[in-house]
Amino acid sequence: MVLTGFILIAIIYDLFLKKDQSHRVGFVAILGLFVTLVTLYLQRGLPSTGLFSNMFALDSFASFFKWLVAIGAILVMWMSLDSKELMNRKVGEFYVLILVVVFGMFLLVSATHILSIYLALEMVSLMSYILAGYLKENSRSNEASIKYVIYGAFSSGVMLYGLSLLYGLTGTGYISGIQTQLMTGQASPVLLILIAVLILAGFGYKISAVPFHFWTPDVYEGAPTTITAFLSVAPKAAGFAVLIRFLNVAFTTGDPNSQAWLALPGLNWPVIIAALSALTMTVGNVLAIQQTNIKRMLAYSSIAHAGYMLMGVVVADQTGISAILYYTGVYMLMNLGAFFVAIQIKNLYDTETISDYAGLGFKAPWVGISMAVFMFALA
Repeated sequence: MVLTGFILIAIIYDLFLKKDQSHRVGFVAILGLFVTLVTLYLQRGLPSTGLFSNMFALDSFASFFKWLVAIGAILVMWMSLDSKELMNRKVGEFYVLILVVVFGMFLLVSATHILSIYLALEMVSLMSYILAGYLKENSRSNEASIKYVIYGAFSSGVMLYGLSLLYGLTGTGYISGIQTQLMTGQASPVLLILIAVLILAGFGYKISAVPFHFWTPDVYEGAPTTITAFLSVAPKAAGFAVLIRFLNVAFTTGDPNSQAWLALPGLNWPVIIAALSALTMTVGNVLAIQQTNIKRMLAYSSIAHAGYMLMGVVVADQTGISAILYYTGVYMLMNLGAFFVAIQIKNLYDTETISDYAGLGFKAPWVGISMAVFMFALA
């Protein structure tokens, strides 16, 4: 409620601002996210509960990812206030769109029903398409948005088909109910494999896992640098949140003492996810070495890190989940730091080419040292 209220305030406030004053909406948006964080802090320790017929869960797991998403959005908005790419524009709607994406991700990390998962994913995706193409007169930004839409529409359709098959198989949309039905062990192996492939394709696209990563380098390169920074952390964190909740509730035994994957005919989740993880981290790192554009290099780095985080999913217990939570938090800060340096270099020298970073330690020592620290942390 707090976040939706500030979205409305930001929209109305922007209507009364001139073009050269529209950046003030950014301060309203940042204030809204700070108030949201305070609200989340005040809710700590409350018992878990459900909303809207238990289609959304209010629990500590969702709260952690809401904190990550909100902090990431605040940092990106702060960086945007100083970005030359966004100067001399009416940017009020830019900050409103980020707030709407954050709201969608709040819904996504809390979703416990396949319908709420899909609707939240689409809400995040639609706003992200617009943000990627925000520089309307820039051909690269337009290309990024179009590619994002095409790949996104295809992956959403594939995922929706997989979810519909899962609903038809189990007769329920609640992921806890799906687990109950799957534990009977009567599902067709062929159908289970098909469902797994379709659903993983959808989730894989959202977290940029190989081989569903093809959109990532082009979109990251063409989008405004601040939006690239945002897309590299917040949607990825939300995507992993819903992936963890979906797989750990629907496809594990649910025993807190000895949680393990359900023994389903023809479907070996640990092997599938481990293979996906190894492929993702390998392809991401190998292709990152070959890049000459800093944003494309960070895009492939983001892909590789998705592979590292997938290893925690394989474990399917609290140890693996805790590792992912810690990793996601550190990754977000280090990746946003690297993009902050990229934005400063763009502002100072109007370049995104890695070779132009040569001698940065002499031209701008603190910027160069900061970039080295962030790169070592991401390595």
